[in-house]
Amino acid sequence: MTTQHHDRLLIIDFGSQVTQLIARRLRELNVYCEIHPYQNVTDAFLAEFGPKAIIFSGGPDSVTREGSPRAPESAFSMGVPILGICYGQQTMMQQLGGQVDSGHGTAEFGRAYVTPQGTLDILDGWFPDGDEQVWMSHGDHVSKIAPGFEVYGTSPNAPFAITADVSRKFYAVQFHPEVHHTPKGAKLYENFVRLAGFKGDWTMGAYREQAIAQIRAQVGDKKVICGLSGGVDSSVAAVLIHEAIGDQLTCVFVDHGLLRQGEAEEVVSMFRDNYNIPLIHADESALFLGELDGQSDPETKRKIIGRLFIDVFQKYANKIDGAEFLAQGTLYPDVIESVSFSGGPSVTIKSHHNVGGLPEKMGLKLVEPLRELFKDEVRALGRELGLPDSFIGRHPFPGPGLAIRCPGEITREKLEILRKADAVYIDQIRKHGLYDDIWQAFVAILPVRTVGVMGDGRTYDYACALRAVTSVDGMTADYYPFSHDFLGETATRIINEVKGINRVTYDVTSKPPGTIEWE
Repeated sequence: MTTQHHDRLLIIDFGSQVTQLIARRLRELNVYCEIHPYQNVTDAFLAEFGPKAIIFSGGPDSVTREGSPRAPESAFSMGVPILGICYGQQTMMQQLGGQVDSGHGTAEFGRAYVTPQGTLDILDGWFPDGDEQVWMSHGDHVSKIAPGFEVYGTSPNAPFAITADVSRKFYAVQFHPEVHHTPKGAKLYENFVRLAGFKGDWTMGAYREQAIAQIRAQVGDKKVICGLSGGVDSSVAAVLIHEAIGDQLTCVFVDHGLLRQGEAEEVVSMFRDNYNIPLIHADESALFLGELDGQSDPETKRKIIGRLFIDVFQKYANKIDGAEFLAQGTLYPDVIESVSFSGGPSVTIKSHHNVGGLPEKMGLKLVEPLRELFKDEVRALGRELGLPDSFIGRHPFPGPGLAIRCPGEITREKLEILRKADAVYIDQIRKHGLYDDIWQAFVAILPVRTVGVMGDGRTYDYACALRAVTSVDGMTADYYPFSHDFLGETATRIINEVKGINRVTYDVTSKPPGTIEWE
């Protein structure tokens, strides 16, 4: 989503898995930015985009390889500040007359410490107590800096960890300031955008205004159907689109039989009682559960659900005269995880039902006004739109619903057990006042049965796993450190109150290496 009302920063993406975190850091500073793959950034594109500053991302390739990615040469003659990160530093050095080497002794992965060499404006606030911790992830390193550059920081395997040509406002770092493990990385970005002259005036209020204008321009006088799941994302999308086009929007709430306990009734009641938005309650649980019967592969389940969602939307769209658009609450992390870097070097992690699995000819054009936002930004936009905090603060719930919290085959019996266990777990979290401290919490029912003893009898029931994570944007996450007393109390309640479960475990995996959901 482009805008002409604010200064713009361009992030040229060379395929790093964490490029989107650069955008996160900039948006926290209220700076408008866009990420574009290097292949798409031509001289003509740069001239039209008119960036006030440019950032070169990291990437998995080696600049020593013939044909590896390069920045457009015209970027260096635009007279705007440039920051090169990791691979971005290396291609900057190589293109401007320096040298990059591969081989033994050049790699550096994980935590490292940078030693300062002089002072640099972009590093204001760094090194007050000596060396600074950073996060490295490089196989090559700069062995000769380009003419005009000076060294401002070194690390054990990166003699040119921080370099700059101050006169041209070209800055280059070998580490990743965007990740959590570079503690003062946010300060580096703050300094960079300040030096570039950004006013920091891009807010959710501004996003709301431009999104409404773009929705109106895209849709015109046609009608839109919105897939309403009842989660924060689709609800914010629905309210935003309704503000833009009013009664041209009809929401279709698809009950796929994979919702949490009482959720269908809650969603229908909330939207009919609080918003004057036409709502169709499509109970298609028999269709979804029928096609999922016997399926155990997680990707197959996601593809089935994605396909059926579109089929259902098309069915109801045919009943709405003039419906030409399908609105979805797709978020930026969905896009990043689902789409490999322009067919290039980054890796597809998993498909999402509202990105992957779409048929080539779906008959409806997509409206995705949240596609460039992270979860916390969607919540901020929801508050801007007047949605209550009690709703905005709800934990994320995946589009495929309980299907991906039920590894292995899905049965109605397992879903019912899962619903009851999840309800007890969330009730426990709320009773202990922990709900708002946790990004997402849920129960997964495991595809194994275990022996237990209840009373004087033997049981052979399902095991379940509790999951609770802390996160900012869902891209990385860590498990929530419940007390043993809480876990013991919760396990006792689930086993006592939920027939069919006799063993409870707690998942302490972070993301990465795991994902938040089990499938």
